[in-house]
Amino acid sequence: MMKYVFLSVILVLAASAFSQDMKKFSLYKPEDGAEKSIAAAVKEAKQKNKHVFIQIGGNWCVWCARFNDFITSDSALDSVINQNFVVYHLNYSKENYNKATIEKYGFPQRFGFPVFLILNGNGTLLHTQNSVYLEEQKSYNRKKVMDFFSDWSPKGFDPSNYKEQ
Repeated sequence: MMKYVFLSVILVLAASAFSQDMKKFSLYKPEDGAEKSIAAAVKEAKQKNKHVFIQIGGNWCVWCARFNDFITSDSALDSVINQNFVVYHLNYSKENYNKATIEKYGFPQRFGFPVFLILNGNGTLLHTQNSVYLEEQKSYNRKKVMDFFSDWSPKGFDPSNYKEQ
């Protein structure tokens, strides 16, 4: 019996500690004008020969927090992202579902959260990524995430990379 009480206490403490972290997570801005912000990101991407990486989710989303922590705490991933992408976090929450924007990109919420969009410098949707394919246990797989960002970078679309020698 004591074993079960101890286990219950540990689980409650672990859940409490994690929920406190979620209270501090505020990456998404429900009040943000998504269309205007995405247009600015696209403009910047075009000027800098980058793509736009849109992470859709909300401050309620545990996996969104995990992904953000995963990519920003790994210097190599953070560098690849900053070199190749303009990043925007599109809010999807009861405060603002950004319905028109979500519809414009083909209802990506069908894949769960976070879900990722890649746009080129003209604002064309290149790819919608279900994040579950990048997960590993309670985190993400570094190689899969790195491959994702490399494959969808502007360099991945450069025809000179595919010329036969």
